[in-house]
Amino acid sequence: MGRYVIRRLLQMIPVFIGATLLIFLMVNVMGDPIAGLCGDRQCDPATATQLRREFGLDKPVWQQYATYMGNVFTGDFGTAFNGQAVTELMSTAFPVTIRLTIVAILFEVVIGIALGVVTGLRRGRPVDTGVLLITLVVISVPTFVTGLLLQLLLGVKWGWISPSVSSEAPFDELIVPGLVLASVSLAYVTRLTRTSIAENRRADYVRTAIAKGLPRRRVITRHLLRNSLIPVVTFIGTDIGALMGGAIVTERIFNIHGVGFQLYQGILRQNTQTVVGFVTVLVLVFLVANLLVDLLYAVLDPRIRYA
Repeated sequence: MGRYVIRRLLQMIPVFIGATLLIFLMVNVMGDPIAGLCGDRQCDPATATQLRREFGLDKPVWQQYATYMGNVFTGDFGTAFNGQAVTELMSTAFPVTIRLTIVAILFEVVIGIALGVVTGLRRGRPVDTGVLLITLVVISVPTFVTGLLLQLLLGVKWGWISPSVSSEAPFDELIVPGLVLASVSLAYVTRLTRTSIAENRRADYVRTAIAKGLPRRRVITRHLLRNSLIPVVTFIGTDIGALMGGAIVTERIFNIHGVGFQLYQGILRQNTQTVVGFVTVLVLVFLVANLLVDLLYAVLDPRIRYA
């Protein structure tokens, strides 16, 4: 196991460098960040030249990337165009998005897996058909429609929640935004769990456990569910980074100042340092989440061993 972890960590290095290089190149072709910094009025040539020199934009792209990566390994993600360090923006944005992601993941795990188990054990029955129809509707409706509808009904018309989240963003205010963020993924988790449960229910090891006289609950939890969760855990593990990076719409609807909000502002103002810095951390989140998912396989299925 230890050698496997070391090997995976070494494999993450070129993946991290390649991903950040692609992001850096794509962000640098978005447009002229100095023009975005000056706003509607065009900067005079002297000011533009000084700003490019100050932010290192007068150097070749490869040299900018090498300088950026060198600073990253020392914990310096650069400075935003407003003079604020990107690490300061991260210190306020990431805790909010992490809380939002935790709420969303809890909805996926608790509701999604529970519905998947129920429908998988009752395949073809009315409850199975009803859940499949509901999940199909949830997948078909865009997230911004779901978010605006819940905000209008629960926040404006009925007054059950605040239409916008406060700057502190406590967990109780993130329940509805977390549900909106997790809605599509929750539907996929339900369908994936249902399919996996229905398929493994006919496996030989399940029939053997039933023939040995084991209680139904133990057969489901100890044998059927553990093996059926492998594809579900894979999806949820990769979804963690997707939820953190894809929260732009949800955070805009509920006025949450998290990672999505900062990315939106960075793209809108062509602030390359902010965008590249935040996405670099999200790449690390993806890589670590995938490593943890692979290690969790051995916990769920005893037959899986890493050399």
